[in-house]
Amino acid sequence: MSKDYLRKFIDYIEKERGLSPYTQSSYRGDLLQFYSFLREKSSSAQQDQVRTVDRFLLRHFLGQLKAKGYSNGSISRKLSAIRSFYKFLCREGITESNPAAYISSPKKRRRLPSFLSQEQVGSLMNSPQRPDVLGLRDGAILETFYGSGIRLRELAGLKLSQLDLANNLIKVRGKGGKERIVPLGRSAALAIREYLKKRERLKPKGEALFLNYRGERLSPRGIEILVKGYLRKISEDSSLSPHSLRHSFATHLLDRGADLRAVKELLGHSSLSTTQIYTHITAERIKKVYRQAHPRAGG
Repeated sequence: MSKDYLRKFIDYIEKERGLSPYTQSSYRGDLLQFYSFLREKSSSAQQDQVRTVDRFLLRHFLGQLKAKGYSNGSISRKLSAIRSFYKFLCREGITESNPAAYISSPKKRRRLPSFLSQEQVGSLMNSPQRPDVLGLRDGAILETFYGSGIRLRELAGLKLSQLDLANNLIKVRGKGGKERIVPLGRSAALAIREYLKKRERLKPKGEALFLNYRGERLSPRGIEILVKGYLRKISEDSSLSPHSLRHSFATHLLDRGADLRAVKELLGHSSLSTTQIYTHITAERIKKVYRQAHPRAGG
């Protein structure tokens, strides 16, 4: 695999497809792993292994990953990277066919996402007790996560110009660079306003909404550590994460009768099937209540 092809592909998914730096890094790592496999399996006389790959060799690579203990989810992601790479090579006229085109991804075991009860959400929102600017910032972060359902990286990327507090709205830049307008709950909008009153004390070095103590943008990792710290105060469930607030947002909306398609738009999902995982959560909760309460449920 010529490294030039890989560089051109990464440039393409960044500039033309607008994929996030995280996705670019993942694709690069997956393709370099595939390149390493090709070097082991191809003869030294072959100068450009990428053009000789067929579906049988690709299946061998996937089988090797399975034998090494990779999960179906990881294997699916690597196959997706290879499929996108070869689609790009076909478009550029470098190869004539995509060896990954007709290889199905292994089925992933669907796990129901973790979420908080409404009572736990109340406790979480009351956790930041510090009245200083960092305490107000933490409260605004928690309220914004639960009040809007946006992703961790979307929240970390928010700028002041994306706020419309007069109408309780935020403009979010999601996956693939797609923008959407998301309503912001009154509690979240109030928390942000209170934080903004003291934000200047951090001596901002840019337009990022959420700042660290040095006045710089608070990174996704920094936000993750911060939120997990507050989650540990209200629950012993180690699986809870910032994403659990997004799950809680969607689950509580559906519990209260929200339309599934509307929730899909709020979450920024490209497919309704992705959003349908939350209907499984509500269905499981209903069955649990039934088994516990009905005299002839057979529990």
